[in-house]
Amino acid sequence: MYTLLFKLFDGNSSGEVWSHLVDTVLANYIVNSVGLVIVVSILTLLIGVSSAWVVSVCDIPFRRHFEWVLILPLAIPSYIAAYTYAGIFDYTGPIQTFLRDNGWIGVQYIDIMNFWGIAVVMSLVLFPYVYVVARSSFINQSATLLEASRILGSSSTKTFFKIALPITRPAIIGGLSLVLMEVLNDYGAVKYFGINTFTTGIFRAWFSLGDPGAAINLSGILMLFIFMLISVERWQRGKNVLDEGGHTGRHLKRYQLKGWKKVAAWLICFIPLFLGFIAPVFQLILWSAQTIHKIINPDFMMLMLNSFGLALMAAFLCVAISLVILYAVRINPSPFFKLLSKLVSLGYSIPGAVIAIGIMIPMLGFDKILIEFWSNTFDTKIGLIFSGTLFALTFAYVVRFLTVAINPIDAAFKKHSNSMDEAAHSLGAGSIKTLWKVNLPLIKSALVSGGILVFVDILKELPLTLILRPFNFHTLATKAYELASDEMVAESATPSLIIILIGVVPIILLNRLMKTPSKDGSIIDKKP
Repeated sequence: MYTLLFKLFDGNSSGEVWSHLVDTVLANYIVNSVGLVIVVSILTLLIGVSSAWVVSVCDIPFRRHFEWVLILPLAIPSYIAAYTYAGIFDYTGPIQTFLRDNGWIGVQYIDIMNFWGIAVVMSLVLFPYVYVVARSSFINQSATLLEASRILGSSSTKTFFKIALPITRPAIIGGLSLVLMEVLNDYGAVKYFGINTFTTGIFRAWFSLGDPGAAINLSGILMLFIFMLISVERWQRGKNVLDEGGHTGRHLKRYQLKGWKKVAAWLICFIPLFLGFIAPVFQLILWSAQTIHKIINPDFMMLMLNSFGLALMAAFLCVAISLVILYAVRINPSPFFKLLSKLVSLGYSIPGAVIAIGIMIPMLGFDKILIEFWSNTFDTKIGLIFSGTLFALTFAYVVRFLTVAINPIDAAFKKHSNSMDEAAHSLGAGSIKTLWKVNLPLIKSALVSGGILVFVDILKELPLTLILRPFNFHTLATKAYELASDEMVAESATPSLIIILIGVVPIILLNRLMKTPSKDGSIIDKKP
């Protein structure tokens, strides 16, 4: 961030390229980015909140299965969903082919390669962010409040709008803010659909136009949007702290729906699941079966080794650094360490392309200094040491995903009082020994969970990897992006399926943390 701010106001970031962008495409970047934020917000709220309410308070077929499978679309990165749906609705895709084979020749070509198409696709895979927090809030609301509404004659709809929704609103806005971060961070999906946003503009300014100054200016405007979103989210959360009524041990009996209401409630849950996960995964499986013999070779195995090795190394570093910072706060809760823990948690809210630019510029500067020093001192030439290497890419991963590891580890630390640490110190154990013998055994599950979450996020990360990866170095994400961009969508199915399969792992872990099923159909969920 310091690099971007310094370069943004040093007076050298304005030039002919930036003037050209302002005159021609900047307004388009703003309109498309803001438009996507608005449309995706509306769609994810409608899908996520409605499905969470039905699953939480209604008795429908396969309700217990819906509770966790509705989180599965989150395992599909938006760029993979975009490639898949583009292929499904393509002229030679299954839908158009089926219509032609069955005599529907007059049917107009269904074109989803536009703004509305990408907005719907993004919403289908991002709504679980809203669903998870809304469902968690609904199942933890006081049964007394909801039953009082029923006794007074309120329908389920009126109870939802008058009581449940106002109480849940702060949590829903928190989940929605994560959706918007993902929308503004996306590159692969909007690029493939031809929608110009700030992220595509940063790539164009850096790679196509070769103007870092213009890329910095676009990054600065994008960060302004991000900080505005964060400020609004925290402001409304502070203004809307509502009491959920607490738990009284009473169970809320679910609404027993009948007839068309039961069918409608079931469809509210099934349609998002089908469109957000079942349909794209089924299509990817068909494509993979057709093309896997072309993809699986020694080069692909090396690609997987690169992806997994890099993700494991960065995940280990994130967990280790998080542990050091949080333990430092635990044994010395000074303002400095508390501020440090908050600052390192900001990376996840910053788009990957912005982080990549902010890291690439100083590392290029360091490399120039080292190359010049080495040449003058030893009269020999050396190549790039920091920029364009795995060091830069790993460092960027740590900056962006450190907060993903910090959150579960911090929660685990807070569950255990300092009395055990004090007891260990009274027995002569130092801070390091106390950490090793007392704290680590207590928080080991949080360490593993944090590592898994970081590992999965790194495998899915695209824009940051595209900018900072070494020459001719691929991950599963970049390979899938490259194949799809070269109109080899079917060939991109195998690496895409691997990413999705691994992405299901943290979803299973999340479900185990959220719910304890009840045999009598009542709500007895655990607080997450």
